[in-house]
Amino acid sequence: MTKILIVDDERDVELLFRQKFRKEVRSGLLELAFAFSGDEALKLLDSEHPPEVVYVFSDINMPGMTGLELLDRVKSQFPAINVSMISAYGDTENFKKAMESGAKEFFTKPIDFDSLRKEIGRVINQ
Repeated sequence: MTKILIVDDERDVELLFRQKFRKEVRSGLLELAFAFSGDEALKLLDSEHPPEVVYVFSDINMPGMTGLELLDRVKSQFPAINVSMISAYGDTENFKKAMESGAKEFFTKPIDFDSLRKEIGRVINQ
């Protein structure tokens, strides 16, 4: 089973991801975890040794710790975990920063769940 962590300060994102990946979760392929801030995400990752999460999808624009700051922290503390960024804006500056900091992928909202599903499939089949 592959565990992924979705980090977004908008709580309705949890319902959306649970709907879109219902089949994968039911069949035991995926386990979804949610955090609603960067701090909460780091606490969750720190609580498991080693972390069970193999992929983090984080929103960039969040109050407190931004997604880019979270990306830096995850990459330094847990280099094996893939991190992709999600932004409401397809701005090139954030895209560049994210990719330079080691992001695997960059998605813009509304999320293209077909692309996201393919990305998760690549991680599962590594």
